[in-house]
Amino acid sequence: MALAAKLQLRQSQSLVMTPQLMQSIRLLQLTHVELERFIDEEIERNPLLERAEPQDDAAGDQAQKSEVLPERDPEGDWFEGETEWSAEAISQKLDSSLENLFPDDPGTHERLGPDLTAQWKSAAGSAGTASSEGFDVGDMAAAVATLREHVGEQIALASLSPGERLIAGELADGLDEAGYLRTDLVEIAARLGADEAAVARVLGLCQTFEPSGLFARDLAECLSLQLAVRDRLDPAMKALVANLELLARRDFQTLKRICGVDEEDLLDMLAEIRALDPRPGLAFSGGASDAIVADVEVRAANDGSWAVELNADTLPRVLVDNVYFARVSSHTRDQAEKDFLAECLQNANWLTRSLDQRAKTILKVASEIVRQQDAFLVHGVRHLKPLNLRTVADAIGMHESTVSRVTANKYMLTPRGVFELRYFFTASIASAGGGEAHSSEAVRDRIKQMIDEEKPADVLSDDAIVDMLKESGIDIARRTVAKYREGMNIPSSVQRRREKRALANVGR
Repeated sequence: MALAAKLQLRQSQSLVMTPQLMQSIRLLQLTHVELERFIDEEIERNPLLERAEPQDDAAGDQAQKSEVLPERDPEGDWFEGETEWSAEAISQKLDSSLENLFPDDPGTHERLGPDLTAQWKSAAGSAGTASSEGFDVGDMAAAVATLREHVGEQIALASLSPGERLIAGELADGLDEAGYLRTDLVEIAARLGADEAAVARVLGLCQTFEPSGLFARDLAECLSLQLAVRDRLDPAMKALVANLELLARRDFQTLKRICGVDEEDLLDMLAEIRALDPRPGLAFSGGASDAIVADVEVRAANDGSWAVELNADTLPRVLVDNVYFARVSSHTRDQAEKDFLAECLQNANWLTRSLDQRAKTILKVASEIVRQQDAFLVHGVRHLKPLNLRTVADAIGMHESTVSRVTANKYMLTPRGVFELRYFFTASIASAGGGEAHSSEAVRDRIKQMIDEEKPADVLSDDAIVDMLKESGIDIARRTVAKYREGMNIPSSVQRRREKRALANVGR
């Protein structure tokens, strides 16, 4: 076969992921906080991007407020017309007022006048300083002391030598947020070059600090420290604390035998254990949990439907400064600078379009979710329908992966609370009678309600729950019930029976 060079024309299609397309896909799955951070970085790199801040109408509101203020009463205003509160003006006003108050005792104003004048000058000075510096009474609120600061104050007041104080500081640095000591004593002794006995002695002193239970190395020691303060650490209670794993399993028969007590005494001991604080250090955490900001808001419309809107607080306001681009580009002569400005303008326009497309995509997906889960919004979790990503993607004409990115870490505010968008996507459980399938989340809620309503003498086993669900038209396996129960941290029927009987006896 002869070899020869020749030209061939071939047409093909391929998908090329440009940097802009990759950025647009990435923006879809960013949370509100991550998106704000990303935009801040882009604004720092791109001089043509700027934030569109909302207009500040505070000045206009203040002007309106000042116009409707009532005029001062000349009879009731001592210092009308005084631009500065001089000592002479204050003294004269107070003297005349005291003479009117005590007409029968002319010397009264001479005795009270200087003290009142000094007090009034002090108050006036404080008020003037506060108003001039924007004083806020909220600034005077005492900051919440951290656990380290609280322990440090007690270390400073304790009778310790300089070496022992150093050991106590190391022990305090080893505390976690719950107040437990997570550092090994041998390691502290080796690091400080101290004797292990001395470290243990200082630890014993630190374990007397308030609140009781600090510097414990495990839960049993934490409870023992608190019981010792209450003078309730008798041999029976020591045995109970040493066998907390039996208490977790609700094995009360074994606990009664180990502690050497009857059922009534054991119930009293359990009540004392429940009154203790297993994490005493959390009282000094001082950290406030961040509230979830919903990306989508759903409210009832006047026509009986649902109005789905994007939360304006989560929408970034970014503008392209075309005026600045025109002014700078007109004075630019270097080609590299022109290329840089053109690239910045292209990236800025692409970012604004990507943000707009992101908002439209979120709104489109959220609207379809609301349409699919209308019964949930009206009647509650029992009417949550099984839903998957493909159903929503086919309904709105998008790819399943796009819906997956949109629903990641996004939240919806509904009349029934705030839910993550992924909450509405649940597995399907077949109906026993061949009817409409049930949502797994609705089945979980039904199982939880059954267990909450059960009585100590009639605790439901997993098999009994399966039978009750089948009677209501839900075809579910026993292992599925056990999986749902364990996922909700609900113990087995044997443990629940022991616990419910114990709680019933305690309540008597």
